[in-house]
Amino acid sequence: MNIQNLIICDSKIIFNILFEIKDELNCNLLFKVKKDLLKIKNLDNYLILSRQHIQDLNNQIIIKNFPIKIVDLIERINISFLKKNFNFQSEIIIGNYKVNLNSRTMWKEKKQIDLTEKEILTILHLRNKVHPCSIDELQRLVWKQTAELETHTVETHIYRLRKKIKNEFKDENFILSLKNGYKIN
Repeated sequence: MNIQNLIICDSKIIFNILFEIKDELNCNLLFKVKKDLLKIKNLDNYLILSRQHIQDLNNQIIIKNFPIKIVDLIERINISFLKKNFNFQSEIIIGNYKVNLNSRTMWKEKKQIDLTEKEILTILHLRNKVHPCSIDELQRLVWKQTAELETHTVETHIYRLRKKIKNEFKDENFILSLKNGYKIN
């Protein structure tokens, strides 16, 4: 099971209450004052619970209204962990690009393209390959078609995907077309 990290900022009372039930939360608890919190590297790896919004921090749970039922607080913490994990797992980095599996987008810097489901599946399949992937393998594993069918589905889709990437990102080498198949560069 994935252990999460929760930082309680500037509220020792909340920290003490949650510390008493930490086994039920399935997370590591830390207490930090705001000035020390901002010194931590990779704060995106943490969920931060505070009584007021802290500028330039992601993954915050703000509890402004007290008292709050402990059940409601735990529910907010659990939902925030779920959202954080969902967002983290939906984004992958391939070379200089980020691909969001949920929104089916690919971007680099401020440029972005929309991808189809088959384009996402093709990119995911190719990124895991050390050697070039044959057309037959893509046809069988991504398109779920037998290799005996005479079709140019794979070639057409890869051509369109490469064209899309070239037009937006000016990158002709993201997917290489080699004599024995395709490979992500």
